[in-house]
Amino acid sequence: MTELKCRFCGTKLKHVFADLGSSPIGNDYIKPENLYAMEPFYPLETYVCDSCFLVQLPEHQSAENIFAEDYTYFSSYSDSWLQHASNYVDMMMERFGFNENSQVVELASNDGYLLQYFKKKGVPILGIEPAANVAEVAEKNGIPSVVKFFGVQTANDLVNDGTKADLLLGNNVLAHVPDINDFVGGMKIILKEEGIITMEFPHLMRLIELNQFDTIYHEHFSYLSFTTVEKIFAHHGLTLFDVEELPTHGGSLRIFARHQQDESKPVTERVHAMRNTEAEKGFTTLDYYLSYQTQIDETKRNLLKFLIEAKEQGKTVAGYGAPCKGNTLLNYCGVKVDLIQYTVDRSPAKKGSYLPGTRIPIYDPDKLFETKPDYILILPWNLKDEIVNQMSDARSWGCKFVVPIPTVEVID
Repeated sequence: MTELKCRFCGTKLKHVFADLGSSPIGNDYIKPENLYAMEPFYPLETYVCDSCFLVQLPEHQSAENIFAEDYTYFSSYSDSWLQHASNYVDMMMERFGFNENSQVVELASNDGYLLQYFKKKGVPILGIEPAANVAEVAEKNGIPSVVKFFGVQTANDLVNDGTKADLLLGNNVLAHVPDINDFVGGMKIILKEEGIITMEFPHLMRLIELNQFDTIYHEHFSYLSFTTVEKIFAHHGLTLFDVEELPTHGGSLRIFARHQQDESKPVTERVHAMRNTEAEKGFTTLDYYLSYQTQIDETKRNLLKFLIEAKEQGKTVAGYGAPCKGNTLLNYCGVKVDLIQYTVDRSPAKKGSYLPGTRIPIYDPDKLFETKPDYILILPWNLKDEIVNQMSDARSWGCKFVVPIPTVEVID
């Protein structure tokens, strides 16, 4: 067996944080013509480094295989996420004064969901997006995009072509890179002397406290605390000067970074408070991480209990959404079409396919109004308010909504 080492500091990995068995790649949706073909499963076992406390998943599949071809996640299909992006642009423009003379660069810019709002305000933009099919959509919408993975080489290429960033941002990408040193090292290179970096990522503290184990999947190579991210950025000559807690994705952090020598942006009290909060909760002690598995197992039992009892009572259950997190949950719990008849999704890239592993079919949301299930299981639970509002008419036939995380909750 190959010795596993921490992707940041190189320490040998010996301690399991969470073991979710084996699962297919979360975004490898099954096309109808491949429904009866063999499907690869990979271990979904995360480790915690006992030196830097980075929680991480070994690289069983390369980022190129996961992201570069026919990627199925398009950010623009969530109304609440678009609003979040718009609010961010307004805040950054007001706080830091970006204008038509600024250069904004987004890493993992997807379909242009965020950069469109900077463009409307006349700010020069550039997206860097490795998934060619997603970048193509952005280009059609007038968002200039470079189809590459980001790292030191890409940063140097862009700098040599005359591109440096006044604002370098990335939402939900830091956890997706297998070589985190190469990625952060590239950010150091492309950032202007007084430039600003913002990164948003799911907060490991919320993952643990709210039992969000389903956010563990093969696209996420790292699970990040403020404590560990601060170490990684400092290693590459970058200082975190501010941090915000966000409700997105079940609880995220937005960090603000600058070059260490840039003293024009003092470190805020929020940085000290977050560092102290994590220390008090035990983020710098190994024992804190090693007790998590029991929470996972309890949620699995509770979800199966609900679905089995609904089946025995003659009730029908359909899913809403086809996110990676839902695929982790269903595969770990062993749930298939005998317990959930189908799921629905607004994304054209997913409709007509089947969930990986479980082979549950994915339909248009209109299917719910045709079959009128007794329960709708919300798989992207971080969007539950948006989905319940969109599907409020389902209550007309007595349908109830079910949220699986952090515990099974039925919403009338």
